[in-house]
Order: sequence, then C-alpha cells, then structure tokens
Amino acid sequence: MLDASLISASTAASFILTSLLIEVTPGPNMTYLALVSASEGRRAGFATVAGVALGLAIIGVIAAFGVTELVQTSQTLYEVLRWSGVLFLLYLAWDGWRSGGDGVVDDDSATEGKYFMRGLITNLLNPKAGIFYLAVLPTFMDLDQPPMTQAMTLTGLYVGVATFVHFLIVLAAGALRPLLNDPRREQIARRSLSALLALVALWFAWATAR
Repeated sequence: MLDASLISASTAASFILTSLLIEVTPGPNMTYLALVSASEGRRAGFATVAGVALGLAIIGVIAAFGVTELVQTSQTLYEVLRWSGVLFLLYLAWDGWRSGGDGVVDDDSATEGKYFMRGLITNLLNPKAGIFYLAVLPTFMDLDQPPMTQAMTLTGLYVGVATFVHFLIVLAAGALRPLLNDPRREQIARRSLSALLALVALWFAWATAR
C-alpha cells in the first residue's frame, strides 16, 4: 500500500513536474498513441494507454526490486532489450503503414485487446523507462525513509502523470477521426504517422545506444 506521507509536498510537486516534462517530450508512446487514436479511434487509443500504464507500473516494481539494475549493468541484456524494443516499434510502424485503406475500422473488444497488448509490450521493451526509474526517480527519495515504499509511491505518481498525458493525446488525436472517414485522407494520415513512428524507432535506437 502506497504511503504518500513519506513524500513531502514539495518533493512530490517537483517529481510530478519532472515527470510531466519528460512525458510531453515526443517519443514512441506519444507517436504510437496518435497513430492508433487517429486511425482506430479513441477506444483503441484508451486500450493502448491502459497497456502502457501497466507496462510502466511493472517496470517500476521491477526497478524497485533491483532487477532493472541488473539489466542496466549487463551490456548483453541491455542490448537485447533495446533492439527488441526498436524492432517492435518498426513492426508497429510497418503494420500501421500496410493496414487500413478502406476507411476507419470499427472498434471492438478484439481490437482493444490487441492494442492493450501492444501498449504493454512496447513499454516492457523500453530500456528508457528502466533508466528513468534508476537514474531519475532515486534523486527524489529521502535516504532516511523506507526506500521500497518511497519507490512505489513515486512510481504511482509517475504512472499517473504519464497516463494523464497519454489520455490527452488520445482525446486530441481521436478528434481527427471524423476527418478520416474518406479512405484517401485516412491512408495519408495513417501512413504519415507510421513513417513518423519508424523515424522515432530509429531515433530511439540511436538515443539508447551506449
């Protein structure tokens, strides 16, 4: 159970602001959420957000127990995780490029489940999330307080901020969906966002190299 009393109001505010600035920086999650929401609709976008949130929470728990640190100290494990994430993002870009073409697809539970899993996998394969939990989050912890409880509390705050930002992205991108009922416009928008996601994947490969 999270105990917010271990985190001062000023520390919490600083951490939330830092998390917000990190989340509004364009990256794989932002680009993919825009692609899904604009082409598949808000329900698919919100399903992706739920998967992303669960992925971030799982990595936070793993980091709290020190497993993520093992990945960070092992070059082989780090590279396997990093390139798996890059390849998965490229697959999502390719899938977005080739799919559709007959107008916007109706939402259903199968679609939501698919995008939930994609959001989850994308973040489980994201070494930058692990780096955040190991390099940024600890700087907001009080050494005189129980570290595990603090880590869990800050993880909850971070996931909350990330989910809020992702929620807004889905709302904004989903608003474009009525404009994409024309197959030609839908294809142009979907392929443009897919190409952008591929570029983000390549940037991700460069940015996470060490």
